[in-house]
Amino acid sequence: MPVYITDIATFLPNTPVSNEHMEELLGVVNQLPSRTRRIILRNNGIKSRYYAIDPETGEITHTNAQLAAEAIRQLKPRPDFTLDQIECLSCGTSLPDQIMPGHAPMVHGELGIPPLEVVSTAGICLAGITALKYAWMTVASGQSRNAVATGSENSSSAMKAEQMKSLGAEKIAELEANPSLSFEEDFLRWMLSDGAGAAFLSCDPPEQNRPALKIDWIEILSFANELEACMYAGANKLKDGTLRGWRQYDGLEAIKQGVFNVKQDVKLLNAEIIKTATERTLPRIIEKHGLRVDQVDWFLPHYSSNYFRKPLMDGLAKVGMEIPEERWFTNLTEKGNTGSASIYIILEELFHSGRLKKGEKLLCFIPESARFSMCYMQLMVC
Repeated sequence: MPVYITDIATFLPNTPVSNEHMEELLGVVNQLPSRTRRIILRNNGIKSRYYAIDPETGEITHTNAQLAAEAIRQLKPRPDFTLDQIECLSCGTSLPDQIMPGHAPMVHGELGIPPLEVVSTAGICLAGITALKYAWMTVASGQSRNAVATGSENSSSAMKAEQMKSLGAEKIAELEANPSLSFEEDFLRWMLSDGAGAAFLSCDPPEQNRPALKIDWIEILSFANELEACMYAGANKLKDGTLRGWRQYDGLEAIKQGVFNVKQDVKLLNAEIIKTATERTLPRIIEKHGLRVDQVDWFLPHYSSNYFRKPLMDGLAKVGMEIPEERWFTNLTEKGNTGSASIYIILEELFHSGRLKKGEKLLCFIPESARFSMCYMQLMVC
């Protein structure tokens, strides 16, 4: 059964935060991160982002569940739509507000709508797209006539100064010499931001003169059988590549050692992310779906930093998918890296831009470095 995305909405909390004001909201760690911040921002290309932090008090203004609920409230798939009509709610996030219950029931509670099926999907950047895939499958199979999928992040609450370890002068020098090393906790602190996106999916044919996107396919591949963990939280990585999880630490020891901080294995990321996203993944999809460059009218990549834009272009060309840069669409510079919400935020801007034409094909790309999972999704404008 064909399934259509008939509306996409986003919620970005408070007002945009410029590069100059990030540290005022997140705090200073031993006066050193300000230097790394400049290096990192120079390479990632982000000019503004959003935080669920009150600039006056420093208090959190929205929980993760509240961010997702606000995005859902913005949905208007048709003039007579009300939230009570939603039949399935599928919500993904990297960092829910609590370990239990799941994220989706908390979003349902914020909305206060009648009983319905709820599903929480876990992961990092792919959590939002796995939520979308579940929503697509439940509508396509006839289990529900409609579904709402979300991706949302409240990263800033985990990036405040009091939670971060200090950074030594030696590390500063390494960053100056090689900006590609600007990952680990410091890169993520100056990179990640807050926001939420929601999509309404329906089996009903789209209304005339209203935009809609038909989901052609969603392909997700994990390479955890080949590669160890690269991005993680609630654990520390040991020399043998395994993770020592928070349950294996005493409470205070875990906090002192930064177990709960979001971290990145720099060397592994640089060695594998582009190769896995292109050479390991795309040939399988090309063979399965007959994907060709001339079929792609819009390419919507979610990448964490402009640092990766050129390597991604080169990687695509290597497998015969050299998509001209004028077909690329991203809003990383203005909206920041919102993890699982990013693809919704990119799609929403293009969806409501008036630039899409009937019959055009959109190829979306969402990588996840966690343990290297990749997603490509094709949509068609109706």
